[in-house]
Amino acid sequence: MILTAAFVLIVTFVFTGYILSQEYGKKAAETEKEKVALSSRYANVRIKKFPFAVQCWTFRKFSFFEALQKTKDLGIEFVQAFSGQILEKNNEKVKFDHNMPDDQIDRVKKKLEELGITLVSYGVVNFGNKEDEMQNIFEFAKKMGIQTIVTEPGYDDYSLIEKFAKEYRINIAIHNHPIPSKYARPETVIYRIDGLDPRIGAGADTGHWMRSGVNPLEALRTLKGRIQDVHLKDLNAFGTKDAFDVPFGEGKANVHDVLAELTLQDYAGFLTIEYEREEEAENPSPSIQKGLEYIKSITYYQDHEQILKRSHWGYSKTGWNHYGPGYFELDEKTGVLKGQGGMGLLWYAAKKYKDFVLELDYKCADEFTNSGIFLRVPDMLVSDDYIYHSFEIQINPAGEGVHMSGAAYDAEAPMKEAFHPAGEWNHFKISFIGSRIKVELNDVLVLDWEAEPRGKVRDFVGEGYIGLQNHDSRSPVYFKNIYVKEIT
Repeated sequence: MILTAAFVLIVTFVFTGYILSQEYGKKAAETEKEKVALSSRYANVRIKKFPFAVQCWTFRKFSFFEALQKTKDLGIEFVQAFSGQILEKNNEKVKFDHNMPDDQIDRVKKKLEELGITLVSYGVVNFGNKEDEMQNIFEFAKKMGIQTIVTEPGYDDYSLIEKFAKEYRINIAIHNHPIPSKYARPETVIYRIDGLDPRIGAGADTGHWMRSGVNPLEALRTLKGRIQDVHLKDLNAFGTKDAFDVPFGEGKANVHDVLAELTLQDYAGFLTIEYEREEEAENPSPSIQKGLEYIKSITYYQDHEQILKRSHWGYSKTGWNHYGPGYFELDEKTGVLKGQGGMGLLWYAAKKYKDFVLELDYKCADEFTNSGIFLRVPDMLVSDDYIYHSFEIQINPAGEGVHMSGAAYDAEAPMKEAFHPAGEWNHFKISFIGSRIKVELNDVLVLDWEAEPRGKVRDFVGEGYIGLQNHDSRSPVYFKNIYVKEIT
């Protein structure tokens, strides 16, 4: 009986081990598949152009005023200040911090204006959970026009922080120094800010995550929708506290995918450069410049203007006018336009375009959605006459020939069908250079036409406005991510 029991135990142990190994292998395979899927997803992301700021700690060997000049020399117009940097060369008694008297604050503001630099954030600065101490820093931020305070609270009760963030309308970014910092892991940050005012978010530092063994991509996904500031860094190694900064693209951070993830999240804040490598502290600019060139090379919308504009507070139709029946609803959080009623035209009245490339995403509510994108509308709209003097690139999944999606409406049919089914987003790339119109739909060339008056179009001009048609409410069209690149 003892031998039998032992045999059964061994068999059970082996069988259990086999099952567990199978389960582990299955989970490992699923994880690997997820990684491959994410990598493929990021490879196809059209990375947007993010604004850069320099954390003045990068130039810690210099005065604050010298740091401003070095920032300007890099071609960057925004800075994040830290507390304790000497204000100017050869005067170590006067330092930049939130206790500066008003005359020093005025000097700083004058120097910023002189150099064309904007102070957008301040930190990492810590303050006690006391009203007078906290209010002093918020008052300073208000005087300086600072948008974001970066901090690492030593306490768990954020009620005072939330009160002042709301009152002063200033963002709070919870920073993550490496382990053993309280906020080294993104789960801690999201736990602390969950349910609080959206002005309170994360001050994400990709380098410190790497030193703590935290994958920056996973951390960013954890903090999705709550990121207020990003210290963008690339390090030579992952998972070691001794890792050091290298130019963007040369380290282990996978900067391309980091920017792709921030693009997918529609992150609206700054990418703050904090280059900390001590061996380069006397002259970090060449490495920073090299890294910026890499980022420029992977930024799809580097030379484009986003004409449905986004600020830190959301999207707006600033610069756009509407003519005719109906309207477009704008979701200020997502930047999605939804056509209602019609037929009317939402046109970008802030600028006329001559030769240009227009890129945008659109989605049809169903197969009967009908809409279009008007090119070079000649004049300010006071009647429907524009339809006879500007070309319309058609959106109509049920249409045929010159009325099919991708056609120059009523004039030239697309060479092939390339649109996605209703409910899925499509991407248009439309170029109008001279008199030649090219249309790529979901990366497929569907139209390449030397334009001429045809169909409803009697004539067209060499410069005009861009417009989006709202056709009806039954089967609305949706637009987002609207960019224009001028060709000179």
